Amino acid sequence: MSFVSEKVMSLPPYLFSEFQAKKKKLQEEGMDVIDLGIGAPDLAAPPFVYKKLIEEAKYPANHRYSTYSGCDEFKEAVASFYKKQYNVRLNPETEVLALIGSKEGIANLVQAVINPGDSVLIPDPGYPVYRNAVHLAGGEGIHFPLKKENGFLPQFEKISSKDAEKSKLLFLNYPSNPTTATANTSVFLEAITFAQKYKLLVVNDAAYDLITFGNYRSPSILQAPNAKNFAVEFGSLSKSFNMTGWRIGYVVGNKEVIQALATLKSNIDTCQFIPIQKAAVEALRSDFSTVAANNNVYEKRMEKLQPVLNELGLHTEKPKGTIFLWAQVPEGYTSMKFADQMLEELGIILTPGTAFGPSGEGFVRIALTVDESRLEEVILRLKEWKEKGASKA
Repeated sequence: MSFVSEKVMSLPPYLFSEFQAKKKKLQEEGMDVIDLGIGAPDLAAPPFVYKKLIEEAKYPANHRYSTYSGCDEFKEAVASFYKKQYNVRLNPETEVLALIGSKEGIANLVQAVINPGDSVLIPDPGYPVYRNAVHLAGGEGIHFPLKKENGFLPQFEKISSKDAEKSKLLFLNYPSNPTTATANTSVFLEAITFAQKYKLLVVNDAAYDLITFGNYRSPSILQAPNAKNFAVEFGSLSKSFNMTGWRIGYVVGNKEVIQALATLKSNIDTCQFIPIQKAAVEALRSDFSTVAANNNVYEKRMEKLQPVLNELGLHTEKPKGTIFLWAQVPEGYTSMKFADQMLEELGIILTPGTAFGPSGEGFVRIALTVDESRLEEVILRLKEWKEKGASKA
């Protein structure tokens, strides 16, 4: 007899948890493990943000339940951010919803939109939450491959009309985790045209929208004409303001979908702690100088590691955004075998590409979430491994 549902029992193992367990064991054995696996920023939240949290936490009224959709100040700050950043107008009451982090929102959105048996188009490779959320909602996930030769951008013309017609939802994620690919407005225009043709909802996960390098600025899918009729977009303060553990994000766009998600969430949670929402307002209304400073740190780390990886046969493109590198494993290795060897022999945690779907085979994701001195140690270990002839694959 089991008290666990078939849905939960049939979930695939969460590889990130497995690698953390291996990390703990190796550390107990005395190994110095450098974790480039999970995409959690190592930088601190801006001082003005946590000062606002402390200030707001002093007021007893802020310890009561939030309104289910989020406090007015937070929703208005999100709308102001979209107007300033993308020149997109949003109604804070009907087109913005506060979330307890975008991961929660994405998982609940699937429940709010699809019925058991419905199909969902999922990017491959892509963030594992997409396919797991579809599984838990009783839907069918249909992968559409993202190919290196196409810049890991969707090729809508290669999605069969049969798959498109039976799908209710399509996920995008730009800037992309794990591939680091970035999109321009033409990609989003094509996505909305595709959605209009097949009468489906497009969801763009824009968790890394503000982490960009050089002159690149990530667009919003809502900048495409008619986008609000067919799209919603998720955003988060986790990466851009180093607020991962604060669990604060938002979804914007199609008001019918926003209302459906709000209705579902009102039966599940009571939104985020009000002082956290008000601290997030402070972040969204700031001059983003702290975001620029963070990006400068990530870019320096990327420029230190990326060329060395190429020299060592781990080919990776120079990204325009995100906190990752997406590297091809050496010939003769699978993603998992290479990641296992890096951990067991060198004490370096990398995420195997297969954690993100079948098309992730042949790649590993490398998080730029340790300081430059630790990256220098990573480089040293990799070079020594290479010089020793790299243990046979």
